Amino acid sequence: MQFDFHNPYPTTRIPVFARNAVSTSHPLGAQAGLRMLWQGGNAVDAAIAAAAAMTIVEPVSNGLGSDAFAILWDGQQLQGINGSGPAPAGWTPQYFGKKYGADAKTPPKRGIDSATIPGAVGTWVALSERYGKLPFADLLAPAIEIAERGYLVPVVVRQKWEAARPELAGEAGFAQSFLPWGRSPNVGELFRFPAAARALRLIAETKGQAFYGGEIASALARFSAENGGVHKVEDFAAFKPEWVTPIAKDYHGHTLHEIPPNGQGIAALMALGIARHFDLASMKVDGADSQHVQIEAMKLAFADVYRFVAERSSMEVTTEQMLDDAYLASRAKLIDMKRAQDFKAGNPVKGGTIYLTAADEDGMMISFIQSNYMGFGSGCVEPGFGISLQNRGHGFSLQPGANQVAPGKRPFHTIIPAFLTKDGAPVMSFGVMGGNMQPQGHLQTLVRMLDYRQDPQAACDAPRWRFNSGLEINVEQQMDKATVAELAARGHKVDVIDDSYQDFGAGQFIWRMGDPKKQGYVVASDSRRDGLAAGF
Repeated sequence: MQFDFHNPYPTTRIPVFARNAVSTSHPLGAQAGLRMLWQGGNAVDAAIAAAAAMTIVEPVSNGLGSDAFAILWDGQQLQGINGSGPAPAGWTPQYFGKKYGADAKTPPKRGIDSATIPGAVGTWVALSERYGKLPFADLLAPAIEIAERGYLVPVVVRQKWEAARPELAGEAGFAQSFLPWGRSPNVGELFRFPAAARALRLIAETKGQAFYGGEIASALARFSAENGGVHKVEDFAAFKPEWVTPIAKDYHGHTLHEIPPNGQGIAALMALGIARHFDLASMKVDGADSQHVQIEAMKLAFADVYRFVAERSSMEVTTEQMLDDAYLASRAKLIDMKRAQDFKAGNPVKGGTIYLTAADEDGMMISFIQSNYMGFGSGCVEPGFGISLQNRGHGFSLQPGANQVAPGKRPFHTIIPAFLTKDGAPVMSFGVMGGNMQPQGHLQTLVRMLDYRQDPQAACDAPRWRFNSGLEINVEQQMDKATVAELAARGHKVDVIDDSYQDFGAGQFIWRMGDPKKQGYVVASDSRRDGLAAGF
């Protein structure tokens, strides 16, 4: 029986209520996390197990060659971890100039010279060592089982798998790993990944040492050399994730927390800091005025972020200057309610990803994200261990400036976990994946929850817009037609898009309803992917 898996009817998800919860963009990922909670593990154990499973069941977005970030409430305070990997020691502007010409503006989009050192595995280990309750090897058991036995490929994953095939089929190791039978798997077809299972077993047995200094690191260095790259075992051995203090901004009695640069989380904070100068709650929730303010605030934030954000040691301005209340107030004054504008950077000196979240009944909550960047990333896959390498190197600049490539430096990053508190207490762990859609999704969903009191699932399901550049925005098909027409009348160049996966992101949300042992959490998962909110 061959089903037509295109569903022509609208479906509605309902929020899930539980004292222990996991929300991911693939059901098997959520269930891997729940297994850890059932075994007596905590939210961090659940997140690591889910993240490992996600490298297998959603390879179109992440893999063992990904980076990762997390923000967690450990029961007393917020902690952040930056697991973005650096450039190998051989990466210099001269290296790229010699290979790709002096006029090249960035490292290539695909291929071995787009792959920075992966940080996800090291991030799992660091989180487990500091906060985990269960043995590290136990956390990878579900992922190993899925990779060995295989799983049936779901609808959205298959869609993106096939979309990537024409561009990536010729990259080193890609067809061998991801085009079984010479094509992409069909919906409902069994996909096994024994090479990745082998890698996961070694990672589990050595607590990550094989990846950063042992057999896997050696295989990756050989693979790089065979394909014209300069990644060395020493580059992998030098990687260490960084524990960081999240940066924050208040909004209507709540505080949004993001990972500091080299990531773009500061864009969401800046946009909220600008939007709070408008009475959004008095505007119609899905009307043009509310959407216009949010779009313009986001554009103002991005203008500064794209100009100034890089690895912190290379930035010309500080995060404090970019988040200064007076500076953001001055930026808010630039918004004209009657017309869209193409904003430029101000002067603050004066003033393809998976996301998951887990929470337990003891109150620990974790917001976790990992990504290969553009879908399958570089397209390069070390075949012996199934390591799909990210293409974060494409985020560097080859021209002089804060984000210029350099040995051991981390590039500008798009993936951002988020966390919401109130009066210093945890409220929500959440994220919205999808390139530069991520801070835009943070802004839109938070405004719906905090200004309009929409529940997390409704705020997640609501139609979204996406700013691209200049005056160009995309909107989802289900957005109110009168609102779309009014935005166009104000000068927004509107393109209505029917591709939710990349264009409008996908979120997961866990909102604390009170004492977790008594009330628990309300949990949401985005219908734009194959996800699941689950709990007990």
